[in-house]
Amino acid sequence: MSADDATLDPARPSPALPAPAAGTGRNSEEAIHAALLRFRVVAYVVGVGLITLVLIGVPLKYLADTPAVAETVGPLHGFLFMIYLALTVDLASRCRFRPVHTLAIMIAGTVPFLSFVAERKVSRQVLGARRLGQVS
Repeated sequence: MSADDATLDPARPSPALPAPAAGTGRNSEEAIHAALLRFRVVAYVVGVGLITLVLIGVPLKYLADTPAVAETVGPLHGFLFMIYLALTVDLASRCRFRPVHTLAIMIAGTVPFLSFVAERKVSRQVLGARRLGQVS
Protein backbone atom coordinates (compact mmCIF):
# COMPACT_ATOMS: atom_id res chain seq x y z
CA MET A 1 0.00 0.00 0.00
CA SER A 2 1.58 3.25 -1.11
CA ALA A 3 1.32 6.61 0.63
CA ASP A 4 -1.26 7.74 -1.93
CA ASP A 5 -3.41 4.67 -1.24
CA ALA A 6 -3.31 5.39 2.48
CA THR A 7 -4.77 8.87 1.97
CA LEU A 8 -7.69 7.39 -0.01
CA ASP A 9 -8.46 4.67 2.54
CA PRO A 10 -12.06 5.22 3.73
CA ALA A 11 -11.22 3.70 7.11
CA ARG A 12 -8.72 6.45 7.83
CA PRO A 13 -10.15 9.73 9.01
CA SER A 14 -9.47 12.59 6.64
CA PRO A 15 -7.20 15.33 7.93
CA ALA A 16 -8.94 18.46 9.08
CA LEU A 17 -9.13 21.19 6.48
CA PRO A 18 -7.39 24.39 7.48
CA ALA A 19 -9.64 27.21 8.54
CA PRO A 20 -9.95 29.93 5.91
CA ALA A 21 -7.69 32.87 6.46
CA ALA A 22 -9.22 36.15 7.55
CA GLY A 23 -10.74 37.99 4.63
CA THR A 24 -11.28 34.86 2.54
CA GLY A 25 -14.15 32.50 2.08
CA ARG A 26 -17.75 32.67 1.05
CA ASN A 27 -18.83 35.30 3.58
CA SER A 28 -15.76 37.50 3.40
CA GLU A 29 -16.14 41.17 2.64
CA GLU A 30 -14.62 40.71 -0.81
CA ALA A 31 -16.92 37.81 -1.67
CA ILE A 32 -20.00 39.74 -0.54
CA HIS A 33 -18.92 42.79 -2.52
CA ALA A 34 -18.42 40.65 -5.65
CA ALA A 35 -21.82 38.97 -5.16
CA LEU A 36 -23.46 42.37 -4.72
CA LEU A 37 -21.83 43.68 -7.90
CA ARG A 38 -23.04 40.64 -9.88
CA PHE A 39 -26.55 41.07 -8.45
CA ARG A 40 -26.65 44.78 -9.25
CA VAL A 41 -25.58 44.31 -12.88
CA VAL A 42 -28.08 41.53 -13.51
CA ALA A 43 -30.88 43.42 -11.70
CA TYR A 44 -30.38 46.38 -14.04
CA VAL A 45 -30.21 44.19 -17.15
CA VAL A 46 -33.32 42.23 -16.14
CA GLY A 47 -35.15 45.47 -15.34
CA VAL A 48 -34.29 47.02 -18.70
CA GLY A 49 -35.24 43.79 -20.48
CA LEU A 50 -38.60 43.61 -18.74
CA ILE A 51 -39.37 47.26 -19.49
CA THR A 52 -38.38 46.74 -23.12
CA LEU A 53 -40.59 43.69 -23.33
CA VAL A 54 -43.61 45.27 -21.63
CA LEU A 55 -43.46 48.76 -23.11
CA ILE A 56 -42.16 47.98 -26.60
CA GLY A 57 -42.28 44.27 -27.43
CA VAL A 58 -45.79 43.37 -26.30
CA PRO A 59 -47.48 46.49 -27.76
CA LEU A 60 -45.71 45.93 -31.08
CA LYS A 61 -46.75 42.28 -31.07
CA TYR A 62 -50.43 42.86 -30.36
CA LEU A 63 -51.09 46.33 -31.78
CA ALA A 64 -48.81 46.39 -34.83
CA ASP A 65 -48.67 42.64 -35.50
CA THR A 66 -44.85 42.80 -35.34
CA PRO A 67 -43.71 40.05 -32.96
CA ALA A 68 -39.95 40.35 -33.65
CA VAL A 69 -39.07 42.36 -30.53
CA ALA A 70 -41.14 40.18 -28.19
CA GLU A 71 -39.77 36.99 -29.77
CA THR A 72 -36.20 38.22 -29.32
CA VAL A 73 -36.36 39.96 -25.95
CA GLY A 74 -38.78 37.50 -24.31
CA PRO A 75 -36.56 34.40 -24.22
CA LEU A 76 -33.48 36.49 -23.45
CA HIS A 77 -35.28 38.12 -20.54
CA GLY A 78 -36.44 34.70 -19.30
CA PHE A 79 -32.89 33.35 -19.33
CA LEU A 80 -31.52 36.44 -17.58
CA PHE A 81 -34.33 36.29 -15.01
CA MET A 82 -33.21 32.78 -14.05
CA ILE A 83 -29.71 34.15 -13.54
CA TYR A 84 -31.22 36.99 -11.47
CA LEU A 85 -32.92 34.42 -9.24
CA ALA A 86 -29.70 32.45 -8.78
CA LEU A 87 -27.68 35.57 -7.98
CA THR A 88 -30.35 36.72 -5.53
CA VAL A 89 -30.10 33.41 -3.68
CA ASP A 90 -26.30 33.63 -3.74
CA LEU A 91 -26.26 37.14 -2.27
CA ALA A 92 -28.98 36.31 0.24
CA SER A 93 -27.11 33.27 1.51
CA ARG A 94 -23.87 35.22 1.84
CA CYS A 95 -25.58 38.06 3.72
CA ARG A 96 -27.91 35.78 5.68
CA PHE A 97 -31.15 37.42 4.50
CA ARG A 98 -34.38 36.02 5.84
CA PRO A 99 -36.24 33.77 3.36
CA VAL A 100 -39.16 36.22 3.17
CA HIS A 101 -36.77 39.06 2.29
CA THR A 102 -35.12 36.89 -0.37
CA LEU A 103 -38.50 35.98 -1.87
CA ALA A 104 -39.53 39.65 -1.97
CA ILE A 105 -36.36 40.52 -3.88
CA MET A 106 -37.06 37.71 -6.33
CA ILE A 107 -40.64 38.84 -6.89
CA ALA A 108 -39.45 42.41 -7.46
CA GLY A 109 -37.80 41.19 -10.65
CA THR A 110 -41.22 40.39 -12.12
CA VAL A 111 -42.67 43.89 -11.86
CA PRO A 112 -41.50 46.59 -14.30
CA PHE A 113 -39.33 49.23 -12.59
CA LEU A 114 -39.44 47.42 -9.24
CA SER A 115 -36.16 45.56 -9.83
CA PHE A 116 -34.42 48.97 -9.79
CA VAL A 117 -36.00 49.81 -6.44
CA ALA A 118 -35.12 46.40 -5.00
CA GLU A 119 -31.54 46.67 -6.25
CA ARG A 120 -31.14 50.05 -4.60
CA LYS A 121 -32.57 48.86 -1.28
CA VAL A 122 -30.47 45.69 -1.25
CA SER A 123 -27.33 47.67 -2.11
CA ARG A 124 -27.96 50.14 0.71
CA GLN A 125 -28.67 47.35 3.15
CA VAL A 126 -25.56 45.32 2.26
CA LEU A 127 -23.24 48.32 2.05
CA GLY A 128 -24.67 49.77 5.26
CA ALA A 129 -24.19 46.48 7.08
CA ARG A 130 -20.62 46.26 5.78
CA ARG A 131 -19.87 49.74 7.11
CA LEU A 132 -21.24 48.78 10.50
CA GLY A 133 -19.34 45.51 10.52
CA GLN A 134 -22.49 43.37 10.69
CA VAL A 135 -21.62 41.30 7.63
CA SER A 136 -18.54 39.13 7.87
